[in-house]
Amino acid sequence: MNIKKGDTVLVITGKDAGRKGKVLKVIPKDNRVVVEGINKAKKHQRPSRAIPQGGILQIEAPLNVSNVMLLCTKCNKPTRMAKRFLENGTKVRICKNCGEVLD
Repeated sequence: MNIKKGDTVLVITGKDAGRKGKVLKVIPKDNRVVVEGINKAKKHQRPSRAIPQGGILQIEAPLNVSNVMLLCTKCNKPTRMAKRFLENGTKVRICKNCGEVLD
């Protein structure tokens, strides 16, 4: 997957299209990501020790990774990324727009 935990992404489709957020969790097996404050869903929670009052909680539901696009930190635009090797042999992600290293 091209998106990692901690990346800033832009939602390009769906009810939250145009909103930005930070990736909280990546689920590569299902090709999904959880983005902070995006795709909120209501969950009915039974009272427990952690949540004594119970109630209806709003949680972030996973999005398909094809519905988000990586944001470059330098040019602040949604971008595709390339992978390149540096002189010391490490592989890094590079912004296709401005050429900045994303890692």
